[in-house]
Amino acid sequence: MNTTTEPETGSARRLITDWMHETFPPEKLTDLTADTPLIGGNSVLDSMKLVELCLYLEDQASDMGFEFDWTSETAMSKSRSIFRTIGSLADEFHRQQAEPS
Repeated sequence: MNTTTEPETGSARRLITDWMHETFPPEKLTDLTADTPLIGGNSVLDSMKLVELCLYLEDQASDMGFEFDWTSETAMSKSRSIFRTIGSLADEFHRQQAEPS
């Protein structure tokens, strides 16, 4: 069950969608929602673009004063992957941002 609310993850979601809009031509993107897949057959990202997105989020996290770890065991787990959708990646970004240092 997802207990993170929209306002809490909205800024993280915007970081992701803004990056995607800056990276891809408009015709390659459909409506980007929290349910938009980041991996799998329906994703606009290939593995290199996914890494670029994660590096971008690392830089953004550093600017915000925390470390974003996208290489954890949880991140790499197929069943719980933070890379499933825009929403799941945004939720993880926010979760790590909210953790005490």
